[in-house]
Parts: sequence; C-alpha cells; structure tokens
Amino acid sequence: MNKKMLAVILPGLLVSALPLTVMGHQQGEWIARVGAATVDPDESSSLISVEALGGKVQDTGLGLNSDTQVGLTVAYMLTDNIAVELLAATPFDHDVYLTGSGIAGAQPGLPNGTKIASVEHLPPTLSLQYFPLDASSKIQPYAGIGINYTLVLDESLTSAIKADIADGGLAASNLDIDDSVGLSLQLGVDYQLDDTWLINAAVWKMDIETEASFDSAVGKVKADLDIDPWVYMVSIGYKF
Repeated sequence: MNKKMLAVILPGLLVSALPLTVMGHQQGEWIARVGAATVDPDESSSLISVEALGGKVQDTGLGLNSDTQVGLTVAYMLTDNIAVELLAATPFDHDVYLTGSGIAGAQPGLPNGTKIASVEHLPPTLSLQYFPLDASSKIQPYAGIGINYTLVLDESLTSAIKADIADGGLAASNLDIDDSVGLSLQLGVDYQLDDTWLINAAVWKMDIETEASFDSAVGKVKADLDIDPWVYMVSIGYKF
C-alpha cells in the first residue's frame, strides 16, 4: 500500500518542485504600468515676432525646461505580438524662457534666459505596438507608432514680463499657447518578474508643434515653437 501511495504522490511532488515557467505577453491580456515619466523638450523656435518692431527680431527665440511626473500606460494585447497602448500622466509643468541676445536690444529688461511664462499640459498618446519575441520569453522588447495630442491646460505669464519694465515695458497679457497633434515613435522593454508583475523602461519621441503669443504695449508678440520632446519612463507593471 505504501509503495502504491508513493507511486501516486511522488510525481506530483516532483512537478510542484520544478520552477514555474514565466510566460510573456499573451492575447487578451491587459497590462497596466505606473512609474516616473520625464518630458525633455528638444525644442527649436522661430524668431520672436514683435509687431511694433516691424516683425521678427534677430537672435531671439523661446526654450522650455524638462519636468518629471507620474506616468501611466494601459495596454491591451490584440495578439501575442501586437498591442494597443494609451499613455497618460499627471500634468507636466514647464518654464518658458527667452533664448538669444536680440531681445535684450529690443527690450533691455529681458536678457537671455529670462523666464517669461509657465505652461501646464497633458500629452496623451495612443500607440500600436509590436512585440517580436515569442510569448514564452521573459524579456519582451517592443516598438510602437502612434498619435500624440498635447492638451494645454493652463498658461500664464510671469510677473517680470507682465510688469512695466524700463521705459514703458511690455505690459504683457493674454498669453495663448495652442494645443498640438503629432506623430509619436516608441521603443520599450518589459521584463517579467512572474506571471503577473513586470518592470518596464520606455522612450518616446513626439512631434509637438505649437504657437505662443501674447499682447503687449509694443503689439502682438509671437513665436512658433517645435517642442519635439523625448519622453522617458521607468515603471512597474501588472498584467490581468
């Protein structure tokens, strides 16, 4: 009897002692990832146009700093190798500052590097992704292409540029920064910790083009701004 019982129980014990195989992504799974996302503008700007000065001012432009917020992605596996993903985040806040030395000649109170505004935005991005490796792989690199919609939530001028600077100053008001729609490219990789949890690193290159303008004592001031940021995210993910 003991030998018969052992013959029945032993195979089960051996199977339970074997390491479990961690499966990669499979059709029908949802993957939620949360972590730190950084928007790092790779901007270029047109010359600043000042109405009272007859148009564009040489050696002028606008720049933006980077910002890090909580990022969230939710993906759905259409097949074992193809997914659709939505990127979201808490609002990013960027300083807008002057570049070049030309504006100092036109307005001595505003040297190069002067912060003139801040802008708060959300960059929701919808991507179609391709995972080239078999579903049995713990490491799942992927590439994606999609559409980014940059939604400007709030924009405000600094007190420095609102004020009457030097002889009359700009007396700026009514800042307007346009929303933007553009292409997004993505590379990323998931590493499976087990069948449920994973860690992720991803990078996006986004096409964001906008126009910034405001009213002033010297007329309308405006510039075209190609922000074109790199977006980096490191996160932990959960599959269900």
